[in-house]
Formats: sequence, C-alpha cells, structure tokens
Amino acid sequence: MTEAVRDLSFGASALAGLYRPCDTDAANSVLWAAWAHGIRSFDTAPHYGNGMSERRFGDFLRQKEGWVLSTKVGRVLTPAADAADVVNSFHNPLPFDQHFDFSYEGIMRSVEASFHRLGLNRIDTLYVHDIGDPNAGTDTAGHKKQLLDGGQVALHELKSSGVVKTVGLGVNHTAICRELVPEMDLDQILLAGRYTLLDQSARDELFPTIEKKGVRLVVGGVFNSGILATGPVKGAHYDYAPASDRVLKKVSEIEAICKSHNVPLAAAALQYPARNPLVASTLIGTARTSSLMKNIEQFKTPLPEALWGDLRQAGFIGERE
Repeated sequence: MTEAVRDLSFGASALAGLYRPCDTDAANSVLWAAWAHGIRSFDTAPHYGNGMSERRFGDFLRQKEGWVLSTKVGRVLTPAADAADVVNSFHNPLPFDQHFDFSYEGIMRSVEASFHRLGLNRIDTLYVHDIGDPNAGTDTAGHKKQLLDGGQVALHELKSSGVVKTVGLGVNHTAICRELVPEMDLDQILLAGRYTLLDQSARDELFPTIEKKGVRLVVGGVFNSGILATGPVKGAHYDYAPASDRVLKKVSEIEAICKSHNVPLAAAALQYPARNPLVASTLIGTARTSSLMKNIEQFKTPLPEALWGDLRQAGFIGERE
C-alpha cells in the first residue's frame, strides 16, 4: 500500500473544467494517480462546475476508505432555465445557477445539497467560501452580518452534532480572516495565494491571530496563478493576470537563487509553505496526470537547507522560515 502524503492535499477546480474542458475519463485518471501516489486529502466546492466537482469526487471516493474530504458553503445552487457551455470560467458545468447565501438557512441548504451531489455519508471539513471577496462582491456589511448572525450558528450545530468534524474559511484574502477569526469558532483556513515565495502577507497580517486562536492553515495557490511554476517567461500570470515587470524581476531573482542550488523554482514554491508549523497542508490541483506526478515528486524531494538560507538572506522569506 502506498504511504499517504499527509502534508499534501488535492483540489478539484481543474477537474470541473476551470479554464478548459475536462471530461470524466480525464478527471478519473488524475484522481486515480493522486490516490495511487498516496494523496488522501481532497477539497471540492459547489462553485466548481456548479456541482460537477462534487459529483466527480463523490463517485471516485465512494468505494474507498481512509480519505479526508472538505467542501464549501456560502453558495446555494438552484436549477437553471438554460444550460450554458461556460459559467464562471468553468466549461460544461452542471445546469444550475448559484447565489451567495451565508445565512443559517443558506448554509444548511448548501451542505444538504452537497451530501446529495457527493453521494457520501460524511464530510470532514466545511469552509465558508469567498466571504469578504471584493471580486465576488461579498465584501459587504450585509454578507458579513449574515454569517455572524446566523451562518456561524449553522456551522456550530453541524460540528457539534457530528455532521462535520471541522469548520473554517476558504478565501483568497487575509483582511476578512483578520476580521472573522476573533469573532468565530474556526478550526482552519484554506487560504490561496497569500503565503507563497512571492506573497507572504498572511505571515505578517494573519499568523499572529491564528496562532493565538489555535487555527491551522491549508495553503493553496502556491504558484500564484502560474508564475512560480513557469518562471518569469513571456505571458506568465500572477494572481490571475499578466505579471508586472516588478513581479517578473522578483521571480527572476528567486529563480536564480534556486538554480544556484540546482533546485527547480516550482519545487521551492511547493515546499516553502509546509516549513511553517501553522500550515497543516499544501493544496495542489491540476487536470493533467503528468503535472500531478511532477508536483508530488517535487514536493517530496529533499531540498538543501542552504537554499532557504540564501532566500532568507536575500529578503525573499522571513528570518524563521
């Protein structure tokens, strides 16, 4: 039996057709590769393909044991009048519309529907998805009030009754975490793109708060939308947009240090977050089996401690990282 990769998790947005189509056979091929190489922690959400990701994960995990699964609440899906080829950058999604609802009723509806789509009898972790996100339009007092007045009551009931084991936030921004962590009973945060070789804003703005509250971190977006995987090449993306000259220059300098130790930039990007004891897991996601296996290999390959010392001396990482 393959030993579980306990510090690595697999996310399912790409398997639901994010940015490019992904059919069932291709999705299953990647999931089988992840399982065969020891990954047992999986993350999904109703948002991913309007439920497509949950359907595919549930079908794959149903006859297996030893897995850990997280999904998300905050969006409620309702039948759409017309099917669309692309919705929210997901190709061939299921025929649903979605709307944000962080209320007690909205979270209860969301988790019940997730159980039906998954076809599983347990969900380990529930994340509140994309609260406080200006790009999603959820950075309003009304959305926050919904969550604090009723949504967190639903989370408490679901956890205390044993429906789920842990609850948290699944977000891309540190500001909303700083606001909500002191006011809510949270176990962990899935945070994308804010604790990477390029962006350590979570370390400075959030870590003292979550350490005090005993909240763990799952780090996603370790490549910052691609540039820490591709390097500073023409057309490289940083945070879902073409990288600026400033970012390209910074990545070039980081890459040069990695090359001086014969270390691929992507390997350093993958391994950097896990060096912090607050980080419970690093989340990766891809729709290509070859990319998945390369990421797993780079995550597991020992890197020289001198690499981190040079990155630290150059000011790219903190003194204790």
